[in-house]
Amino acid sequence: MAGYVCPQCGAPIDPTATECEYCGEKLSVRQAAQQLQSQQPQPIYVQQPQTVYVQQQQPVNYQGMQPPVYASEANAGWPVKSKVTAGVLALLLGGFGVHKFYLGKIGMGILYLVFCWTYIPALVSFVEGIIYLCSSDENFSRKNHVRVG
Repeated sequence: MAGYVCPQCGAPIDPTATECEYCGEKLSVRQAAQQLQSQQPQPIYVQQPQTVYVQQQQPVNYQGMQPPVYASEANAGWPVKSKVTAGVLALLLGGFGVHKFYLGKIGMGILYLVFCWTYIPALVSFVEGIIYLCSSDENFSRKNHVRVG
């Protein structure tokens, strides 16, 4: 009795029952026979070893393929700028945006120049100067789109 379940609700049922006593699902004799067959042990088939054929690999044609692009080659179009120079300019003359002009960010340089009377660009550039001097060459290069020279 423990092995037979209702296909509708999953409740245990009597194998001779014609109806589930929990959900009222009508059970046919065929369903009970299918459940009985599914619980009988099935024969185990052993697979025979098969012959495996290995296909030889075709040679690779390297003509027309692009060589890999390395980070130093990807930055080849970027101008060469000094990280130390940008940092010192930001510390000393950053309130006027000189470091932004040096790095080629003309729009930001003009913005610093327009608001230099508020001293806010001076404070921001002081922090930027410290960041420039403390960052790695790779990080400075990637962030400012320049090659470190």
